[in-house]
Amino acid sequence: MQNRRLFLATLAAVIAGGGAAWAADATAGQAVFKSQCGICHSVEPGRNMIGPSLAGVVGRKAGQEPGFHYSAANKASGETWDAATLDRYLTNPQAVVPHTLMTYAGLKDADKRANVIAYLETLH
Repeated sequence: MQNRRLFLATLAAVIAGGGAAWAADATAGQAVFKSQCGICHSVEPGRNMIGPSLAGVVGRKAGQEPGFHYSAANKASGETWDAATLDRYLTNPQAVVPHTLMTYAGLKDADKRANVIAYLETLH
């Protein structure tokens, strides 16, 4: 049933000319963020923890949060955190930035990733 709903939502988005295949849910993404990301990352500007603050992360160059000590790999990656790059990174951080210090194995559920990214897009 869930696959059918996903198919219908995708079809509706394509017919409507939407940019995304389906609408992500930032509220659901906030809940996933709290359970999967919030232990290491803050959403408060300038509040770095084990990981850097993710306030304003969408559109930011990798390795650029002031006051956070990044790996050389992250600083040299040349990545900019847009939705597509975040999707790849959250799937498998080590594959996108080899030798990153982020030890997270990845969020394999595509819907949850889309929701987390939608939530990150709301942070300024």
